Amino acid sequence: MINKNSIHHNKPFMLAPVGKDYLWGGNRLQSEYGKEIDMEPLAESWECSTHPDGVSSIASGVYQGQNLRQILELHPEYLGTHPDADGDLPIMVKFIDARKDLSLQVHPTDEYARTYEHGQRGKTEMWYVADAKKDASLIYGFYHDMSREQLEQSLQNDTVERYLQKIAVQKNDVFFIEAGTVHAIGAGSLIVEVQECSNLTYRMYDYNRVDKNGQKRELHVEKALQVANLKSSREPRQPMRVLRYKRGMASELLCRCKYFQVERNVLNTELAKNMVEVRTESNSFCVYVCLGGCGVIYMEDGDRLDFFKGDTIFVPADSVSMRMHGKAQLLRVTC
Repeated sequence: MINKNSIHHNKPFMLAPVGKDYLWGGNRLQSEYGKEIDMEPLAESWECSTHPDGVSSIASGVYQGQNLRQILELHPEYLGTHPDADGDLPIMVKFIDARKDLSLQVHPTDEYARTYEHGQRGKTEMWYVADAKKDASLIYGFYHDMSREQLEQSLQNDTVERYLQKIAVQKNDVFFIEAGTVHAIGAGSLIVEVQECSNLTYRMYDYNRVDKNGQKRELHVEKALQVANLKSSREPRQPMRVLRYKRGMASELLCRCKYFQVERNVLNTELAKNMVEVRTESNSFCVYVCLGGCGVIYMEDGDRLDFFKGDTIFVPADSVSMRMHGKAQLLRVTC
């Protein structure tokens, strides 16, 4: 039985992820990011999720062991007053380890998903490339305008790849993938994905692969054709990123859209007096993902939370005052 009054402060807590063993995954999330998930392969770790297909759990504090969805239902104030967080976590954050190419896919808009997928959210997403092997690439839309008939035919006769725009990928790149954009992550990329809280993926083409049971994976071509943007896509350019410095931390804005805002924070506090003061406002929670290094969050009542590479921390809205200390790179996600 959870006692709602057993916590009196909006304190940060660690999250434990849910794993997914899709056939294209690798093992880097275990070996390099400390994920204690017994899966082979481990393709994704859903770090911060209340989606029914995979709910994160709480790994520290008074609610340790409880699932995140349950606690946010108990404490809706943790989500803040942002209109997208209307009693429900509006985003999901995950790690993706692509040892092989992902399928060619597309996600629906909110409007389409509400109408044809029982009121669900659509899926606009952002990728931050935490690491990339040499020659890694991704697919982002088409080189030139396509007709529905042309795309359908190319999917049937296995020639679709000649029309797809392939983009080279490097560590620290950022890509914004709007709903309707035909896309695929290529082999050799390790990515942090921030997205709407949705698991709607329409698979268009899967290179005729078979799973461990010798079965081809399900395709969703008809739905994909209904939602895909068939116009040519401009080659995505890396956004101008301006590092802003304050004592102990540099920050840069990676992405701001109507669903989420993502910053990269570089924490470097060698001296105790350089500790960085952090907190959330009443309008939004915050999720920190540690990309590298380690650090500690000190709370005003003397509690502390240590974090390391691969850890994900949830900070409720209108949080207690905190100070952050260490040498680490973090993504900071808010709504």
